[in-house]
Amino acid sequence: MHLATARKLPRSSVRNFASSASLQKQRLLILGSGWGGYGILRGVDKKKWDVTVVSPTNYFNFTPLLASCAVGTLEFRCAIEPVRRYTPQVTAYQAWCDKIDFKRRTVQCMPATPPLVWHESSRSDIDEPEKPFTLRWDKIVIAAGAYSQTFGIPGVKEHAHFLKDVKDARAIRFRILECFEQATQPTLSDVERRHLLNFCVVGGGPTGIEFASELHDLLHAEIAVHYPTLAKLAKISIVEAGSGILGSFDRTLVEYTEKTLSRDGISILKNHHVERVSAGKMFVKEQGEVPFGLLVWSTGLAPNPLISSISEFKKDARTKSILTDDHLNPIKEDGTVDPDVFAIGDCAQIESAILPATAQVASQKAKYLVKKLNKLAKDQDSTVPFKFENQGSLAYIGNWKAIYDNSGSGKDEGKLLNKEAGRVAWLLWRSAYFTMTLSWRNKILVPTYWFLNWIFGRDITRF
Repeated sequence: MHLATARKLPRSSVRNFASSASLQKQRLLILGSGWGGYGILRGVDKKKWDVTVVSPTNYFNFTPLLASCAVGTLEFRCAIEPVRRYTPQVTAYQAWCDKIDFKRRTVQCMPATPPLVWHESSRSDIDEPEKPFTLRWDKIVIAAGAYSQTFGIPGVKEHAHFLKDVKDARAIRFRILECFEQATQPTLSDVERRHLLNFCVVGGGPTGIEFASELHDLLHAEIAVHYPTLAKLAKISIVEAGSGILGSFDRTLVEYTEKTLSRDGISILKNHHVERVSAGKMFVKEQGEVPFGLLVWSTGLAPNPLISSISEFKKDARTKSILTDDHLNPIKEDGTVDPDVFAIGDCAQIESAILPATAQVASQKAKYLVKKLNKLAKDQDSTVPFKFENQGSLAYIGNWKAIYDNSGSGKDEGKLLNKEAGRVAWLLWRSAYFTMTLSWRNKILVPTYWFLNWIFGRDITRF
């Protein structure tokens, strides 16, 4: 390039390769922007590490609030945080990681945003084939998360909605309102309206219970006002393959939840097994054909394909997640560990202490690893192992009620509350999620929307 031309280029378009400080930094690669990956991204010392994050989304999902977003209690941006808040100190790529080469210390990535090339002859955008790229690393944090478990049941991926991403919440909210708008058409019979307004939730875990409860609140508030006739035809059913819901909660809290949901008109179908799903129909072994307008699938986690492709480390027999030691280093088949590799979040388990795949566990692992990495950057290796501090479990069950369980933490002495249900637990639920909200922006937005919807009601426009 001619010197005169180079001088005319804006300063932002010229990359500086002469910084000796950046060359001295070790390259830290973070795979994923969930509770684990985003926690590392927030806390790691960017002055000491050359940080790169690779994630198929450019945001972090605050997953406990997705059920509220799906029914309009909160708006979607209340449940996300941008990854690029930490750029340009951090290099971010919206891409899938397809392969990790642990010997060469490289990863192969595929862009999650296919490039578009402007074609001069036709003056139109033309899709170009995606081109993979390779990144190098000195230390890597595998926090790729997990997928929704479908157990290979036919039709689930095509006809059910999941609730793991803000895009899922948006699709569910659109579909709920669409069902009521369709049901208003004069060409439908009452039977067809009942089928269309049958909302089914498969899975009796916290996510399924919270969504069913949030949906109940919507039906008995805004929907009852604006669609009074149709609201009486609407029905919510929870289909659970096991013998009970909320398996990780105390039995007395589960019984309280079942009574509360039943009193609110939510059907809980235990020991029911879905065999297949088609458009608008679910085939249950114990019940036969079940028509629905909306099906939300929340039955646990399946391994990420990236994790399945890794053969260098031990895997948990049940979850197929990577097994690590208590310093979060993956364990090789010969029993040794790789000190330059870390695995956290839903894709990893500590071999000596199997923990639930929850946001609480992933967040605590991230905080521990941030301290470890910042010490490593100063050549101070941390020998303190990770220890999980159970802060209890919360679940919203509708009508300003919730349940709180901390009875399994093993620290009963001196605790104010081991378990609680009702309005007090609801206050704990809201205060806990408000406290956990990461940015000041959302710390303001979340209570603001709670207050606005309490005064004016939820927005039921469909767009």
